Amino acid sequence: MLRKALLTDIMALKAVRSSVVENTLNDVSKVTDADYEWYVTNPGVALWEENGTVVGFSAADPRDGNVWALFVAPGFEGRGIGSVLLGEACACLKEAGLGRAWLTTDPDTRAERFYRAAGWEHIGENDNELLFERSL
Repeated sequence: MLRKALLTDIMALKAVRSSVVENTLNDVSKVTDADYEWYVTNPGVALWEENGTVVGFSAADPRDGNVWALFVAPGFEGRGIGSVLLGEACACLKEAGLGRAWLTTDPDTRAERFYRAAGWEHIGENDNELLFERSL
């Protein structure tokens, strides 16, 4: 079930993020509680919940068009959850009046293949990450 995240969901969001083994940003000093709080209370975080458990979430930054987060817990991939959550992030950016979205991901990952299949354009690299962009 898709819904907006609440501040009380932050621990569950952190658990989903850290469960994705390809995620290289598991260093808690780089993604703080304050980051989560800002995204939950400002543009909003979309999450996917099954049987009371958060199994995925997305967040976008309407200030610059960045899809800040898209994570689906292991065992829940390949069911369309990521596509729904990515759509929610892009809708947030479009509602903010933006015409393009961008994101970064590590090379040679499932995430890279997912974004390419979803029509995102690889436009360069940034700090050893791939930079993708697409029209909204």
